[in-house]
Amino acid sequence: MTDTVFLWRALATVPADARLAVEEMLETHCVVVSSMETGDGSAWDVEGFIGVEPDRKAFQKDLARVLKACGHAPEAAFKFDLVPPRDWLAENLASFPPLHIGRYFIYGSHVEVPQPAGAVTLNLDPGTAFGSGEHASTAGCLTVLDTLAKSRRFKRPLDMGCGSGILALAMAKTWRVPVVASDIDPESARVTRMNARQNGVGPLVRAVCGRGYQSQAVARSGPYDLIVANILTRPLIKMAGDLVRHLRPARQGGGTAILSGLLARDARWVAAAHEAWGLRLNRTLVHDGWATLVLSR
Repeated sequence: MTDTVFLWRALATVPADARLAVEEMLETHCVVVSSMETGDGSAWDVEGFIGVEPDRKAFQKDLARVLKACGHAPEAAFKFDLVPPRDWLAENLASFPPLHIGRYFIYGSHVEVPQPAGAVTLNLDPGTAFGSGEHASTAGCLTVLDTLAKSRRFKRPLDMGCGSGILALAMAKTWRVPVVASDIDPESARVTRMNARQNGVGPLVRAVCGRGYQSQAVARSGPYDLIVANILTRPLIKMAGDLVRHLRPARQGGGTAILSGLLARDARWVAAAHEAWGLRLNRTLVHDGWATLVLSR
């Protein structure tokens, strides 16, 4: 049996300063949204994917409204096409090579490979959840965790937007402490639990499904001395205040936040949103055009 999925795609080329607003609008219609810079950077291709045939008139109406609000004539239009069916699970596994990032050695459960001596091994089945370590944002988070582990020990970490659970597993296996892993997608929580058991840290990783920091499970287990959030630019900015409220206060020793899932060109906006809540930026790591930020208080 294969996980063959039919998807519709809506694609529009919009002015660069309207990209974030168009992405936010698309998120109300689509299950996945992404964007890519075109040409000289003055325009971006923004696309969204949806599992049912889209309401074209609604998409175009919302796009015109957003462009007008951003000070642009509503000239851009969506192009719609049906993405050919693909076995996403098979492709995910096939494109998941073993990786060595700092102390972490990540490999898929579908292959048998020799494990480097002294490495922290992460045996993963990404399934339909995001996070194999291959993406630059995940690799950036693992690189920062490796660096922090050389001089720091954390006792109460949170993985916000856990995906496959790769970062929660890395923290649990590095410091052997309980980790809360949260995601809005129930499939991600399920995959994280499965991967935690597979890596021998099932009792340490608590995977929950909830709406970010509004989750009672997340609130009850805080405050956290380490929060890792590998999400996207706009959600990171929106949740800046919630993150700070759940981060251990300075009077108790303070806390560290690792933020990723953002393009390098958006790093200043994400950093500024968190600095406005009293955090300070300690480090910016850029890899393949993606940024990872380390902040603390």
